[in-house]
Amino acid sequence: MVIKDKKIKTFLDTLASKSPTPGGGSAAALVGAMSAALLSMVGNLTIGKEKYLDVENDIKRLLEKSEKLRADFEELIEKDIEAFNQFMAVMKLPKETKEQKENRSREMQNALKDAANVPLEIARKSLEVLNICQEVAAKGNKNVISDAGVGAIVAEAAFESAILNVKINSGMIKDEKDKKDLKREIEELNRLVKGKKDKAMGIVLKKI
Repeated sequence: MVIKDKKIKTFLDTLASKSPTPGGGSAAALVGAMSAALLSMVGNLTIGKEKYLDVENDIKRLLEKSEKLRADFEELIEKDIEAFNQFMAVMKLPKETKEQKENRSREMQNALKDAANVPLEIARKSLEVLNICQEVAAKGNKNVISDAGVGAIVAEAAFESAILNVKINSGMIKDEKDKKDLKREIEELNRLVKGKKDKAMGIVLKKI
Protein backbone atom coordinates (compact mmCIF):
# COMPACT_ATOMS: atom_id res chain seq x y z
CA MET A 1 0.00 0.00 0.00
CA VAL A 2 1.39 3.40 -0.99
CA ILE A 3 0.61 5.41 2.13
CA LYS A 4 1.56 8.79 0.70
CA ASP A 5 -1.17 8.45 -1.96
CA LYS A 6 -3.91 7.73 0.60
CA LYS A 7 -6.25 10.22 2.25
CA ILE A 8 -5.03 11.71 5.50
CA LYS A 9 -7.92 10.04 7.36
CA THR A 10 -6.84 6.68 5.95
CA PHE A 11 -3.29 7.31 7.13
CA LEU A 12 -4.46 8.33 10.60
CA ASP A 13 -6.87 5.43 10.90
CA THR A 14 -4.09 3.00 9.98
CA LEU A 15 -1.67 4.79 12.33
CA ALA A 16 -4.17 4.36 15.18
CA SER A 17 -4.88 0.70 14.42
CA LYS A 18 -3.14 -2.49 15.56
CA SER A 19 -1.08 -2.45 12.37
CA PRO A 20 2.62 -1.91 13.19
CA THR A 21 2.98 0.27 10.10
CA PRO A 22 2.87 3.16 9.60
CA GLY A 23 4.55 4.00 12.88
CA GLY A 24 6.53 6.78 14.50
CA GLY A 25 9.08 7.08 11.71
CA SER A 26 6.46 7.51 9.02
CA ALA A 27 4.60 9.97 11.23
CA ALA A 28 7.82 11.98 11.62
CA ALA A 29 8.25 12.03 7.84
CA LEU A 30 4.64 13.16 7.36
CA VAL A 31 5.19 15.97 9.86
CA GLY A 32 8.36 16.92 7.99
CA ALA A 33 6.43 17.02 4.71
CA MET A 34 3.89 19.32 6.37
CA SER A 35 6.63 21.68 7.52
CA ALA A 36 8.07 21.89 4.01
CA ALA A 37 4.57 22.38 2.55
CA LEU A 38 3.93 25.30 4.90
CA LEU A 39 7.09 27.03 3.70
CA SER A 40 6.03 26.35 0.11
CA MET A 41 2.68 27.98 0.82
CA VAL A 42 4.38 31.10 2.13
CA GLY A 43 6.56 31.12 -0.98
CA ASN A 44 3.63 30.68 -3.36
CA LEU A 45 1.73 33.51 -1.66
CA THR A 46 4.76 35.79 -1.95
CA ILE A 47 5.73 35.25 -5.58
CA GLY A 48 3.99 37.65 -7.95
CA LYS A 49 3.20 40.21 -5.26
CA GLU A 50 4.39 43.69 -6.22
CA LYS A 51 5.38 44.43 -2.63
CA TYR A 52 7.85 41.52 -2.68
CA LEU A 53 9.33 41.84 -6.18
CA ASP A 54 12.76 42.67 -4.77
CA VAL A 55 12.94 39.26 -3.02
CA GLU A 56 11.08 37.22 -5.63
CA ASN A 57 14.17 35.42 -6.94
CA ASP A 58 15.15 34.49 -3.40
CA ILE A 59 11.66 33.20 -2.68
CA LYS A 60 11.66 31.16 -5.88
CA ARG A 61 14.95 29.58 -4.81
CA LEU A 62 13.53 28.78 -1.37
CA LEU A 63 10.34 27.41 -2.90
CA GLU A 64 12.36 25.06 -5.08
CA LYS A 65 14.15 23.77 -1.97
CA SER A 66 10.99 23.35 0.10
CA GLU A 67 9.22 21.47 -2.68
CA LYS A 68 12.19 19.14 -3.13
CA LEU A 69 12.18 18.49 0.61
CA ARG A 70 8.45 17.83 0.60
CA ALA A 71 8.92 15.19 -2.08
CA ASP A 72 11.82 13.67 -0.15
CA PHE A 73 9.71 13.37 2.98
CA GLU A 74 6.91 11.70 1.04
CA GLU A 75 9.35 9.04 -0.15
CA LEU A 76 10.68 8.60 3.38
CA ILE A 77 7.17 7.80 4.64
CA GLU A 78 7.27 4.74 2.41
CA LYS A 79 10.89 3.89 3.13
CA ASP A 80 10.23 3.78 6.87
CA ILE A 81 7.37 1.34 6.32
CA GLU A 82 9.53 -0.79 4.02
CA ALA A 83 12.35 -0.87 6.59
CA PHE A 84 10.04 -2.03 9.37
CA ASN A 85 8.38 -4.62 7.15
CA GLN A 86 11.80 -5.99 6.29
CA PHE A 87 12.64 -6.20 9.98
CA MET A 88 9.43 -8.14 10.63
CA ALA A 89 10.19 -10.49 7.72
CA VAL A 90 13.61 -11.23 9.22
CA MET A 91 11.98 -11.98 12.58
CA LYS A 92 10.11 -14.82 10.87
CA LEU A 93 13.23 -16.43 9.38
CA PRO A 94 13.91 -19.99 10.60
CA LYS A 95 16.36 -20.47 13.46
CA GLU A 96 16.48 -24.22 13.90
CA THR A 97 20.05 -24.88 12.75
CA LYS A 98 23.29 -23.08 13.45
CA GLU A 99 23.44 -21.81 9.87
CA GLN A 100 19.88 -20.54 10.06
CA LYS A 101 20.60 -18.76 13.32
CA GLU A 102 23.72 -17.12 11.89
CA ASN A 103 21.86 -16.03 8.76
CA ARG A 104 18.95 -14.68 10.80
CA SER A 105 21.30 -12.77 13.08
CA ARG A 106 23.15 -11.27 10.12
CA GLU A 107 19.95 -10.27 8.34
CA MET A 108 18.56 -8.88 11.58
CA GLN A 109 21.52 -6.55 11.96
CA ASN A 110 21.17 -5.35 8.37
CA ALA A 111 17.46 -4.70 8.92
CA LEU A 112 18.16 -2.78 12.13
CA LYS A 113 20.68 -0.57 10.36
CA ASP A 114 18.14 0.23 7.67
CA ALA A 115 15.50 0.88 10.33
CA ALA A 116 17.86 3.38 12.00
CA ASN A 117 19.10 5.02 8.81
CA VAL A 118 15.67 5.95 7.48
CA PRO A 119 14.68 8.13 10.48
CA LEU A 120 18.23 9.49 10.48
CA GLU A 121 17.57 10.75 6.95
CA ILE A 122 14.26 12.20 8.13
CA ALA A 123 16.17 14.11 10.81
CA ARG A 124 18.65 15.38 8.21
CA LYS A 125 15.83 16.60 5.98
CA SER A 126 14.09 18.24 8.95
CA LEU A 127 17.28 20.16 9.64
CA GLU A 128 17.32 21.28 6.00
CA VAL A 129 13.81 22.65 6.42
CA LEU A 130 14.86 24.51 9.56
CA ASN A 131 17.83 25.91 7.66
CA ILE A 132 15.51 27.81 5.30
CA CYS A 133 12.82 28.80 7.81
CA GLN A 134 14.58 31.99 8.86
CA GLU A 135 14.94 33.29 5.33
CA VAL A 136 11.34 32.41 4.46
CA ALA A 137 10.21 34.22 7.61
CA ALA A 138 12.38 37.24 6.83
CA LYS A 139 11.39 37.59 3.18
CA GLY A 140 7.97 35.97 2.88
CA ASN A 141 4.55 37.56 2.65
CA LYS A 142 3.83 39.17 6.01
CA ASN A 143 0.16 38.21 5.78
CA VAL A 144 1.04 34.52 6.11
CA ILE A 145 4.15 34.88 8.26
CA SER A 146 2.60 32.82 11.06
CA ASP A 147 2.68 29.83 8.69
CA ALA A 148 6.45 30.18 8.43
CA GLY A 149 6.53 30.01 12.22
CA VAL A 150 4.33 26.93 12.28
CA GLY A 151 6.62 25.42 9.65
CA ALA A 152 9.60 25.93 11.95
CA ILE A 153 7.80 24.47 14.97
CA VAL A 154 6.63 21.45 12.98
CA ALA A 155 10.08 20.92 11.44
CA GLU A 156 11.65 20.79 14.90
CA ALA A 157 8.98 18.29 15.98
CA ALA A 158 9.78 16.14 12.94
CA PHE A 159 13.47 16.31 13.81
CA GLU A 160 13.00 15.30 17.44
CA SER A 161 10.60 12.51 16.49
CA ALA A 162 13.01 11.12 13.92
CA ILE A 163 15.94 11.17 16.35
CA LEU A 164 13.86 9.23 18.88
CA ASN A 165 13.26 6.54 16.25
CA VAL A 166 16.97 6.38 15.41
CA LYS A 167 17.78 5.82 19.06
CA ILE A 168 15.32 2.98 19.63
CA ASN A 169 16.41 1.15 16.48
CA SER A 170 20.13 1.66 17.05
CA GLY A 171 19.84 0.23 20.56
CA MET A 172 19.67 -3.31 19.16
CA ILE A 173 22.59 -2.93 16.74
CA LYS A 174 25.53 -5.05 17.88
CA ASP A 175 28.31 -3.57 15.76
CA GLU A 176 30.01 -1.03 18.03
CA LYS A 177 31.39 1.03 15.15
CA ASP A 178 27.93 1.39 13.62
CA LYS A 179 26.50 2.37 17.00
CA LYS A 180 29.23 4.94 17.57
CA ASP A 181 28.76 6.37 14.08
CA LEU A 182 25.03 6.78 14.69
CA LYS A 183 25.61 8.34 18.09
CA ARG A 184 28.17 10.73 16.64
CA GLU A 185 25.81 11.87 13.89
CA ILE A 186 22.93 12.30 16.32
CA GLU A 187 25.14 14.53 18.47
CA GLU A 188 26.23 16.55 15.45
CA LEU A 189 22.66 16.97 14.19
CA ASN A 190 21.53 18.06 17.65
CA ARG A 191 24.31 20.62 17.69
CA LEU A 192 23.36 21.96 14.27
CA VAL A 193 19.62 22.15 14.96
CA LYS A 194 19.98 23.98 18.26
CA GLY A 195 18.34 27.40 18.25
CA LYS A 196 17.17 27.33 14.62
CA LYS A 197 13.46 27.15 15.41
CA ASP A 198 13.79 29.92 18.00
CA LYS A 199 15.58 32.21 15.55
CA ALA A 200 12.88 31.71 12.94
CA MET A 201 10.18 32.30 15.55
CA GLY A 202 11.95 35.47 16.67
CA ILE A 203 11.63 36.87 13.15
CA VAL A 204 8.00 35.78 12.89
CA LEU A 205 6.93 37.28 16.21
CA LYS A 206 8.50 40.64 15.37
CA LYS A 207 6.34 40.79 12.23
CA ILE A 208 3.05 39.87 13.85
